[in-house]
Amino acid sequence: DRGSQFRSRKQARALHRHGLVGSMGRVGAAGDNAAMESFFALLQKNVLNRRSWATRQDLRIAIVTWIERTYHRRRRQDRLGRLTPIEFETIMNNNLALAA
Repeated sequence: DRGSQFRSRKQARALHRHGLVGSMGRVGAAGDNAAMESFFALLQKNVLNRRSWATRQDLRIAIVTWIERTYHRRRRQDRLGRLTPIEFETIMNNNLALAA
């Protein structure tokens, strides 16, 4: 989103104060944000909307657990030939062992 609130001095100061760098996609390039929109939709469906959370810490742990156990490890990825990262690494390590 290229809204004025994201380009304001107040926003720039807040980013700087927390050691962050803002980023914006190109004008008229909706695809720039598609990957993150997809990720957050999956996060909302698989974690946030599953139940109510008693504390922010409980939610934080659930998010980190989902990312580390499911999103990064078990999600099939087109760039890896529809393999999970674990499957891909196993095949690559076996191939390297055979080549050695």
